[in-house]
Amino acid sequence: MRVAVVQTCPIFGEVKKNVALALSLMESAAADLYVLPELFNTGYNFNEEAELKTLAETAESSTFRMMHAWSKNHACYIVYGFAERADKIYNSAALIGPEGVRGLYRKVHLFDRENLFFAPGNLGFPVFELPFGTIGLMICFDWIYPESARSLALKGAQLVAHPSNLVLPHCPDSMVTRCLENRIYTATADRVGEENRGGRNLKFIGSSEIVAPNGEILCKLGASDPAISVVELDLALAKNKQINNYNHVIDGRRPDQYHA
Repeated sequence: MRVAVVQTCPIFGEVKKNVALALSLMESAAADLYVLPELFNTGYNFNEEAELKTLAETAESSTFRMMHAWSKNHACYIVYGFAERADKIYNSAALIGPEGVRGLYRKVHLFDRENLFFAPGNLGFPVFELPFGTIGLMICFDWIYPESARSLALKGAQLVAHPSNLVLPHCPDSMVTRCLENRIYTATADRVGEENRGGRNLKFIGSSEIVAPNGEILCKLGASDPAISVVELDLALAKNKQINNYNHVIDGRRPDQYHA
């Protein structure tokens, strides 16, 4: 299957423009699964809760309708990050296919000032069966907790779609380790640009990438420009958890010895 990481530069609050930018990049490259950044449609640097409430959407609001129509027309699947209005407001990712919403994930590990505005995720780390394999979802700062990717791997994820808005420099290198320790693929879709709002200037690092189960970086985008990259993957490789004749990354765990 072909997976694309879509690296955008959203303008804060300009939902229609941001969706249009993402779709224009997606039009330039055919894929079976497109992974877009965290909060790709709204921007990230919220000043106050009222601002977020204005921009938050339900899982089937205007952004969904635009992305769903595109996925139907192109017979593909899309993962994108958005501010979800539900019983509370969550930093969420939707998995959309031609048939509609296939999955939803709410960010478990909130980063920095996200804790002021978003409720912690309450859906765990779900995986979803698609025609080409098993897909797991996590968002941005989830990467720093090894349990996130490990939970998805234990549930059978072959590929982890990872919408992100990275401001720290460490994630791209660390995803190599996440892939090696779980023998999975990851697709980290980050954004670029800056958001200077309320005296807080955030610069996003780009560097979107796709990494293989053996730790090989299959593609890596730049640090400053919107772009897209497509890689053909054999998800069956993620089923092989054997390191050598004696070591298996899942079966070799010793949970009885893991104590806080």
